[in-house]
Amino acid sequence: MGRPTDNPKPHQMTIKFDDECKEIIEGYSRQESISKMEAVRQGVKKLKGDLNKE
Repeated sequence: MGRPTDNPKPHQMTIKFDDECKEIIEGYSRQESISKMEAVRQGVKKLKGDLNKE
């Protein structure tokens, strides 16, 4: 079942990137020494502030 964690990630999504987005994700992940998936998660969390607050 994988390693124990305090932050399980049970949801899986398949996405497609264009060349520009792929290069951004790869460059950021190399720069920050994080996985590409962690870079994507950080980017998604930055979108939270743009959500309409109801």
